[in-house]
Amino acid sequence: MTSIDDHLTPPMKWNAWGDPAAAKPLSDGIRGLLSAALGIDGSQSEELSPDEVRLRPSSLSDEHRAALTAIVGDGNCRTADADRLLRAGGKSTMDLLRRKETEQDAPDAVLLPADEQQIADVLRYCGEHGVAIVPFGGGTSVVGGLDPVRGDFASVISLDLRRLDQLVALDAESGIAELEAGVTGPQAEELLSAHGFSLGHFPQSFQFATIGGFAATRSSGQNSAGYSRFDDMVCGLTVLTPAGELDLGRAPGTAAGPDLRELIVGSEGTFGVITRVRLRVHPVPETTRYEAWSFGDFATGTAALRAVTQTGAGPTVIRLSDEVETGINLATADSIGEQSVTGGCLAITVFEGDDAHTRSRHEETRAVLAAHGGTSLGEAPAQAWEHGRFNAPYLRDSLLSAGALCETLETATDWSNIPALKAAVTEALIASLKDSGTPALVMCHISHVYPTGASLYFTVVAGQRGNPIEQWRKAKTAASDAMVASGATITHHHAVGADHKPWMTAEIGELGVQVLRAVKNVLDPTGIMNPGKLIP
Repeated sequence: MTSIDDHLTPPMKWNAWGDPAAAKPLSDGIRGLLSAALGIDGSQSEELSPDEVRLRPSSLSDEHRAALTAIVGDGNCRTADADRLLRAGGKSTMDLLRRKETEQDAPDAVLLPADEQQIADVLRYCGEHGVAIVPFGGGTSVVGGLDPVRGDFASVISLDLRRLDQLVALDAESGIAELEAGVTGPQAEELLSAHGFSLGHFPQSFQFATIGGFAATRSSGQNSAGYSRFDDMVCGLTVLTPAGELDLGRAPGTAAGPDLRELIVGSEGTFGVITRVRLRVHPVPETTRYEAWSFGDFATGTAALRAVTQTGAGPTVIRLSDEVETGINLATADSIGEQSVTGGCLAITVFEGDDAHTRSRHEETRAVLAAHGGTSLGEAPAQAWEHGRFNAPYLRDSLLSAGALCETLETATDWSNIPALKAAVTEALIASLKDSGTPALVMCHISHVYPTGASLYFTVVAGQRGNPIEQWRKAKTAASDAMVASGATITHHHAVGADHKPWMTAEIGELGVQVLRAVKNVLDPTGIMNPGKLIP
């Protein structure tokens, strides 16, 4: 049977990130870094072929398969291993380490509905017959958000939304576009640019993730300083739940009670299926300006970024790498380990818009950064960052195959708490990995900024020891405990999924958990929607 991903361009590899043609072999510089810092020789391990994997047999009965096929049409309810394997989970390090095992779990079927009516009919049928549903967009979750958890149900299906791929409407005067949930990041930009508009949402998952996924996980893109987080872009949305349809958001501001959009944005498919999203868009920028900066240390650079943000100078992108990340040039993923900025900490700034506004924001930001100890490095490092900004996951995959353990974590806190949080998470990771028998490189950058605080994004590289899945689980637990103990959030933009769920009670309190459960009981009374995620 033809795989459902044969029609994706580029296709996602079943056991790695993204497009196989874009895979990044380890350079001599990276191999030297692995050997010197971690004692890893860098030899690539052999990977399993899909034919070597034994999946848990599909438990979807012939009766259910026939009924679901009648809803979505012939060829759109698939139980072949080739299709199910591609929906066995997301793309975290834990997911990819599990892809090395010969026996794996997977959803019992993959459904590809064509429209909202088919989705509503699928929800109704599954609710009546006790079949769990995992909504599926681009497959880029890194927190266990796509694990095929059956819970108390006999079967679980993956509900693939790729056929919902249209620009529904564009209100150019108001700057609002309505997109279907299965539209990918590149498709959104292509559809909007034909009308002279852009969404400007560029997370690292941009090339594969979808509009529905961005909304369901409260995504934050690399241009968030200029265009805000995705949840701030959402003007309205349509969600189909087992209890019925919600169509939310009718004005740019309202006092008509609590904003129910907030119940859906970030709900990770646990309440229903997001099918359409109305979003704030902007004209395609006339011009782009770039400038990189160097600061003597992370504290000085952090103070400079805070000053820019609280002044409201308005860069589209502003981020800061710490000394370790700068030293191995992680910010420019195409040349890690091969060149470095001359010491200190690298900051990247990018400005988009019309020529006059871009120039004025650039000049104001330059003045603030220079006044706070920054030294301009010109355009080249910032342009190099933009060129390679979607490539880091490919490098992660090559490191895993070479015997290294590599993963990212992120959090956010107030400006005043950044030094303590950074130290606590770094120390927790180093100590846990040292206990497993390996030194660790822990790098950090400020990825997103707010007037009151910022997001810290950590990258850790260590040697694989013993059982790498358990090794990383312990390190991740230690880092997560450190975040909570430091008063930071357990996740800034990676969502909760299954991986962060143990810390949700600490994040929102027992009463907050009860509120989520109450909403779940109303919108999904039989509990079929994405079991095991988000809600403790």
